[in-house]
Amino acid sequence: MALLGTVVNAFAVVLGSLLGLILPRLREEMRTQVMQGVGLVVAVMGLSMAMRSENIIVILVSLVLGGVVGGWLHLDEQLKRFGRWMEERFGNKEGFASGFITATLVFCVGPMAVLGALAGGLKGEHELLFTKAMLDGFTAIIFTSSLGVGVLFSAVPIFLYQGVIALSAEWITRLFQGPLLDRILEDLTAVGGIMIIAIGLNLLNLTRIRVADWLPALPVAVVAAAVYDAIPFL
Repeated sequence: MALLGTVVNAFAVVLGSLLGLILPRLREEMRTQVMQGVGLVVAVMGLSMAMRSENIIVILVSLVLGGVVGGWLHLDEQLKRFGRWMEERFGNKEGFASGFITATLVFCVGPMAVLGALAGGLKGEHELLFTKAMLDGFTAIIFTSSLGVGVLFSAVPIFLYQGVIALSAEWITRLFQGPLLDRILEDLTAVGGIMIIAIGLNLLNLTRIRVADWLPALPVAVVAAAVYDAIPFL
């Protein structure tokens, strides 16, 4: 039953997204107002996450190296191509990639996703992920009504991300023990928070940051935090 909480979480996002899709379409001016509200909330959410860590060196290294790798792999462009292909299949004019990236980062990056999956994998306790599922489900309704069907497909990376953590929970806690795991979670959350701030600014049409190119910064943050912790004079 290690994956029960993860399955419920993914299902809640799918259900919330479907409800968001069947909501009446808003007038253009009202839709703009909703999008601005979503952008502001996402930016504030990212800011609160970014302040979880004071380890600016790990955050900077993670974003720089992750951005270089993502840019070299053209992740943002690849995802946009995939989004255009999905838009053709589903007849969606709202922008698949924007909804998919926004929802995936908001739902996956954060302590509840990791700690909930670890609790499910180690002890079979799913209360934290059940709570997260409720929050994500309601958020998915708002996101989908504003950003389109791409939000629905974020259920796939949610299931894969949290499922892998749950199935690898024992190995993860052996590799990263006690305070080290806490520091890694703080730095990972902070890096993800900066990416979410960028998404909020994009939603407000203030910038055009290629957020998907930063996705490699998340695994880099785990490695960088562990290396930083192992160097005694830092």
